[in-house]
Amino acid sequence: MERLSLNQATVKHLSLADAAALCVRHGIPAIGVWRDRVAEVGLDRAAAAVRAAGLHVSSLCRGGFFTRADAEGLRAARADNRAAVAEAAELDADTLVLVCGGLVPGQRDLGVARRIVADAIGDLVSYAQQLGVRLGIEALHPMFCADRSVISSMDEAVDLALQFPADAVGVVVDTYNVWWDARLVDGIARAAGRIAGYQVGDWVLPLPQDTLLGRGHVGDGVIDFRPITAAVTAAGYAGYVEVEIFNADVWAAPADLTAAKVRERFAAI
Repeated sequence: MERLSLNQATVKHLSLADAAALCVRHGIPAIGVWRDRVAEVGLDRAAAAVRAAGLHVSSLCRGGFFTRADAEGLRAARADNRAAVAEAAELDADTLVLVCGGLVPGQRDLGVARRIVADAIGDLVSYAQQLGVRLGIEALHPMFCADRSVISSMDEAVDLALQFPADAVGVVVDTYNVWWDARLVDGIARAAGRIAGYQVGDWVLPLPQDTLLGRGHVGDGVIDFRPITAAVTAAGYAGYVEVEIFNADVWAAPADLTAAKVRERFAAI
């Protein structure tokens, strides 16, 4: 249990203070924080609340969405990502999760979008290093390629991360997004020394109309977690394991029941 972290997305409707209190009540030592919840109370108060609760911040979600169509949009993305780095530094987060962005609006060229992502991360690296923040590139399932991330596999995420210093840029392994990949174990092995975070959530059927909400509690779906966790461990990752669930039914459940089930499934699976 000392490696368990509750990502705020799992209890979406709770404020940061309430989510922190929930973790304390259930003996969960770390929390994955979302920027919109930080913005509700302000960065200073958010950082103070987490520290007062004695919690470690395993991640800050999220930076990225680099693929803008015009110069003004690119400048806005750059400013927002620098702000995200500063927030991660103040929260002492293990990683700033990057969801890189989909196709450039009005375009169909994947190569252009991926070059924009690489250039934007390169632009952010020196600032992240100055503040001691590690960027974590998260590959998203291919169904999100058009609108959320043109980085869709572990190999793609690792290829991108390898362009930069390991202490500055790593990858986040999210089971929901990568479990399908026949090359996943090899990709994770390539990420040795680069894994900045490990997030778990199950793939449940039938998928809802909004596929983003198709995650379930660990053990409720089709993912075989043991070989993925074994590969992540073999690659040298010994950090927190975040339970991150986007699911309307989970959100509607009492938060204490959700936290209790998170602990139970983490221990069992």
